[in-house]
Amino acid sequence: MKLVVDFLENAKKNYGKRIAVVEESDKITYDELFLKAKIIASNIYQNIEINEPVIIFMDKGIKALEAFFGVLYAGGCYSLVNPEFPKARIEQIEDTLKSRVIITDKDNREKCDNTFEDMTVLDIDEILLGEVKEDKLKEIYDKKIDTDPVYINFTSGSTGVPKGVVVGNRSIIDFITVFTEEFNINSDDIIANQAPFDFDVSVKDIYSALYKGAQLVIVPKKFFSRPTELLDYLGDNKVTTMIWAVSALCLITTFHGLDYRVPNTVKKVIFSGEVMPLKHLKMWMEKLPEAEFINVYGPTEITCNCTFHVIDRKRNYEEYIPIGKPFKNERVMLLDENRKEIKTSGVTGEICVGGSCLALGYYNNKSETNNAFIQNPNNDKYHDLIYKTGDLGMYDKEGDLIFKGRKDFQIKYMGHRIELEEIDREIAKIEGIKRVVTIFYEKKQRLYTFYIGDIKKEDIIKELKLRVPVYMIPSNYIVIDEFKLNKNGKIDRKYLQELIEGDKGAI
Repeated sequence: MKLVVDFLENAKKNYGKRIAVVEESDKITYDELFLKAKIIASNIYQNIEINEPVIIFMDKGIKALEAFFGVLYAGGCYSLVNPEFPKARIEQIEDTLKSRVIITDKDNREKCDNTFEDMTVLDIDEILLGEVKEDKLKEIYDKKIDTDPVYINFTSGSTGVPKGVVVGNRSIIDFITVFTEEFNINSDDIIANQAPFDFDVSVKDIYSALYKGAQLVIVPKKFFSRPTELLDYLGDNKVTTMIWAVSALCLITTFHGLDYRVPNTVKKVIFSGEVMPLKHLKMWMEKLPEAEFINVYGPTEITCNCTFHVIDRKRNYEEYIPIGKPFKNERVMLLDENRKEIKTSGVTGEICVGGSCLALGYYNNKSETNNAFIQNPNNDKYHDLIYKTGDLGMYDKEGDLIFKGRKDFQIKYMGHRIELEEIDREIAKIEGIKRVVTIFYEKKQRLYTFYIGDIKKEDIIKELKLRVPVYMIPSNYIVIDEFKLNKNGKIDRKYLQELIEGDKGAI
């Protein structure tokens, strides 16, 4: 298998009449998705060069998928730009990609025209009116190689400028074949897509379904503010597999959604993105006693995930939930501050990853690429890249990796090095706390804890004194109704910083 479009070719051949994707009142078969992708490709290939990025300016949905595969058949790579993004961020992305072509739909055409200049704007409904040019598409396919890019997803850059992570065919094919085998995802599965299409959690949804001929059910964003409708949607569609961000799962349990309805057909819950609060995991496990729960870990730059841990229902996870051991064909190591490998348990280091899973780098950003993707310091014999994740980890006595937090969240406070996520883990154990995030406000050198719960500040401090040193006890506590999430479905820490500064007038 050379390219990810081979997944679609095989799905059409083996499961053509089967429903491939469901989106509220709309649906499409594999036959139809295959045909539409080829029609789109046949009508846009003359507008793009091989491996040129094409912006898909529309909401996640069936049409976006048609556009994705149309671009790939036409020889390009795609980058979904969410129309809800602020104009400044869209302009930053456009400046990085320097795309000449954009595909949109009628719902977003007006904003597209008002946002982009000097670009060829193609309406997906109009380019779907053409015919398939099979000979030309074969000619394009023959020119492609497995290291060519598939998509460019943007992450927040440390400099404030978004970085475009370029992921190639080989990396996706390698990961998805292992991922689906490890968790027994097959053609009978119905996968509920929670993540936006510009976030790599969705890559597991889209390409797992495509590779195995499973059904993809796209969950509309609006349902994540309506827990009862969300659970009805999951239940009515008989979802079997949820590959979700931790915050999305916690949203349901925070508002006691599982007391309303349990999606009993769910057999696999694969979660990632943040540390899963044990209280919330227990709620899910209690309601789905037969389901398998898996903690997976990995940044966008290594194609979704590099480690996993299958939850053992007989094990006590009060201290931590491991991120586990590497997937097949992925090398995961810990490096100390001198870039020496750590092999013993109990020693914290930076998690680094090597293998076919590595992204192709950051688009149009050589300096950031060279800073993050480095030569393996253990190998001076040949070219051997690893990616520095910026995450801290430690081996436990069983050899499993434990996530210790972001290097960014390791602060110097009152003369001590503190990991903010360690504070959160201890606060989360306190009765009455539902969710918690601690922020270090550097200007005032203070720790602020935001939490959802029905417990007073004095009681939190009283409990913390029994669990952590005094220098790890925050002095400021702010009760909120819910956490605002960023575009990737994680808790928006930048927004919490703004609340502290009073920009939103909330404190």
